[in-house]
Amino acid sequence: MSDEFLAVHGLIRRQPQAIPEIPPSVASLVDHAAATYGSRPALADRRVSYTYEQLRGAVDRAAAALHIAGVQPLDRVASCLPNTSDVVITFLAAMRLGAIWVGINTHLAVPEKCFLLADSGASLLVATEQTITSVRPWTAVPAIAVEITDPGSWWRDTDPANRPEGEVDPLAPAAISYTSGTTGSPKGVVHSQHNMLLPGAALLRRDPAALIQGVCLPLTILNMQVLSTVQTMLNGGVIVPMDRIDAVGVAEWIQEFGVQRMYSTPPTVYDLLTRPDIDPASLASLTHLGVGGAKCPEGLRERYREHFGSDFGFGYGLTEAPTSVTGGAADGSAGPLGSSGVEHEQVSVTIRDADGAEVPAGDDGEICVGPTPIGHFANCYSTMLGYWDRPEATQAALRGGVLHTGDVGRFDAEGNLWVLDRRSDLIIRGGANVYPAEVERAVEGLSCAAEIVVVGREHPRLGEEVVGFVLPAAGAAGADLSRAVLAATCEEQLARYKWPVEWYVVEQYPRNAMGKVVKPTLRKWLETGELPEGLPVPTLLPVTGATS
Repeated sequence: MSDEFLAVHGLIRRQPQAIPEIPPSVASLVDHAAATYGSRPALADRRVSYTYEQLRGAVDRAAAALHIAGVQPLDRVASCLPNTSDVVITFLAAMRLGAIWVGINTHLAVPEKCFLLADSGASLLVATEQTITSVRPWTAVPAIAVEITDPGSWWRDTDPANRPEGEVDPLAPAAISYTSGTTGSPKGVVHSQHNMLLPGAALLRRDPAALIQGVCLPLTILNMQVLSTVQTMLNGGVIVPMDRIDAVGVAEWIQEFGVQRMYSTPPTVYDLLTRPDIDPASLASLTHLGVGGAKCPEGLRERYREHFGSDFGFGYGLTEAPTSVTGGAADGSAGPLGSSGVEHEQVSVTIRDADGAEVPAGDDGEICVGPTPIGHFANCYSTMLGYWDRPEATQAALRGGVLHTGDVGRFDAEGNLWVLDRRSDLIIRGGANVYPAEVERAVEGLSCAAEIVVVGREHPRLGEEVVGFVLPAAGAAGADLSRAVLAATCEEQLARYKWPVEWYVVEQYPRNAMGKVVKPTLRKWLETGELPEGLPVPTLLPVTGATS
């Protein structure tokens, strides 16, 4: 890894301590797992299964196929695939080559997918033929088509000897995971293979059991590869990619494969525990459940305890970390309801003031993450290498040698983290991040709308839902404003989970002295119906018809 490459892409070199007792890279983990676990089941879906020895062979053939397609170390390999064995093998093959993996959610709209391909400078796209066809009018990125009904078809006949030999640098850039910023432009969070190994190594010390791990959240999310693929391979468990995310479908997978561990979002867990068409016996194997990504609805923990006789883990994490940095205590106990638990063994989580100084327990400030200086993982932790091609954002986020999350929180006397505010305007809908600026930008080009504002509203199951406000354009164009026009624009530009469920028309927005819209005022109005004196009440835009 050259300093020039890092500098060109606005990244910072990291030199953490080696992680004790595990392979140094994800690439070498493939060999280690095959040698250690051999004929144990490693990866299974409804179409195919692999032992650890077979998985190594599949990964080597896939790596050879990528190499024949021209992939070199540090090239970006984009993967846009549903949850099957293929997306796991593609990820591991990229790691084998020292390439940089870019996960692209299959549910993104075509313009969103094309932006990620262009921004990352992807040299290859591994996707279904349908996805490749849909992006072709906008990009000429070479592609490998994956036939979902025929697992392994794109690498099966490749000679593994075509995979180049050589050690992979565990500290080099290895993955770009896109997360939007408050400006609305997705930013690529860059992590090394070392970074991906540490969360699993820490879990291995807390719970070494080899479990069957179901994955219902998209494996195109880097955190899910870290928490599921890498973590499971470290302890010899079984990775089970699920092709359903709805509760009924997830329950079927749990029962069919005997899933023991799973990470999910509060809405899915809520449905698993409350839907009358889900037999509680179908969840009998599920003993290890991690919940996060959204607010935990009131009563969910009690329902879970009644059903399973134990607590689920609820923590705080973010893509830049990567994954969780706080959660349940080492003895398995959960923190008080509403908290995000205690810091994990491998990190030091601090609360800091505007000058970067740490504040005592009980005081509010910015949540920051860095390496712990003590214990088994002393100085092993590394933050992200930075934001891809965004040096200013990188310097701001990593100033002082720690990750500044932008989130506000505090610690209580027992060391539990309480997250008070998630990154200003961020909406967390059912575990999925929705950045208002993304939605606003998609709709703001309409001639009938002068200004668009999007906020989150509390929802009993999803945690939050998306609500839009629109100031009509002056003159005749405003008469063309309708729900149908707004919905059509969202459908064209955005993934469905980002679409506002309601639109309100405003005569004027609440603004501060700088002329910026005061979004907390709108969120408060949605919650309480209260507005500052003199501010006209917004009106709900009807499903049909026009509003001037």
